[in-house]
Amino acid sequence: MDSAKPKTMRDAIIENVYERMHHNDRLIFLSADMGAPALDKLRSEFSDRFINVGIAEQNLINISTGLALEGFIVYAFAIAGFITMRAFEQIRTNLAMSCQKKEMNVNLIGVGTGVSYDMSGPSHHCLEDISIIRTLPNIVLCSPSDWVTAGKFVDFSIELKKPKYIRIDSKPVAKIYSENTTFEWNKGFCELIKGDKICIVSTGYMTHRALDIAQKLQSDNLNIGVVDVFTLQPIRKESLFNTIRNYKNIITLEEGFINKGGMDSLVTNILREKNADIKLKNIGFDDSYIFKCGNREKLYKAGDFSIEQISEVIKNLP
Repeated sequence: MDSAKPKTMRDAIIENVYERMHHNDRLIFLSADMGAPALDKLRSEFSDRFINVGIAEQNLINISTGLALEGFIVYAFAIAGFITMRAFEQIRTNLAMSCQKKEMNVNLIGVGTGVSYDMSGPSHHCLEDISIIRTLPNIVLCSPSDWVTAGKFVDFSIELKKPKYIRIDSKPVAKIYSENTTFEWNKGFCELIKGDKICIVSTGYMTHRALDIAQKLQSDNLNIGVVDVFTLQPIRKESLFNTIRNYKNIITLEEGFINKGGMDSLVTNILREKNADIKLKNIGFDDSYIFKCGNREKLYKAGDFSIEQISEVIKNLP
């Protein structure tokens, strides 16, 4: 496949897990009745290390925990909104709580974050997962912005023997990073563009939007910084603060509810702890679900944060 073409984060992860399964017989893959061409190949060749638990996310976590306690490195694949919300009690008790006493390596792959399942309606939109998972100790929370980052997660996931949740988009995305990039997962972020007075801190698919906005506003003589947060928990807060401390305005941009413990809360807390004299604007979905039908762009416009709407907010900053 041409690396310049869009690709799903899902396929990037599954393909890399598949390759490593040839050399590591402790890797095992579980699915909550999910399908994908890349998964068909893995299921066919490694039928002894693939389990379809059906549409049963709670049991998906139970089985994953048992296998991890026996020393397996487990990948559990499901729809993001269902694995984080339907199985929250199991994630809390079996993973977050238990791993504090016994080492285990379970990697939850949640596909369909934000409104990437745009046509499926609010039941399949996932606007809460960052807030939900951030409440739990001991769970690593990764939020890649492109398929390169998602694919690189696999080696990190094998090495770090802790429960992890990686939230991924359902649609093909262009690559932002070079395939030779070395990610500092424990640092948690990358400054993609160094700006002047205004910086957008974004995560996941919204980093693509941040880059588009930064490019669009160049014609208005605005040099907008962009910081991509790919690990929300843990993250090197001191390093992130040192990266954004010289900006006059910070905008957080996420495809989730704002002011409810998401990425905006992470940035807000850092600035408050440092008593920073920086103006902060949080952009995302407000306190209501989107019942309108339409593609992703229509849903953004309904939530008042299309590229044009965000650009106007930035141009009007003091």
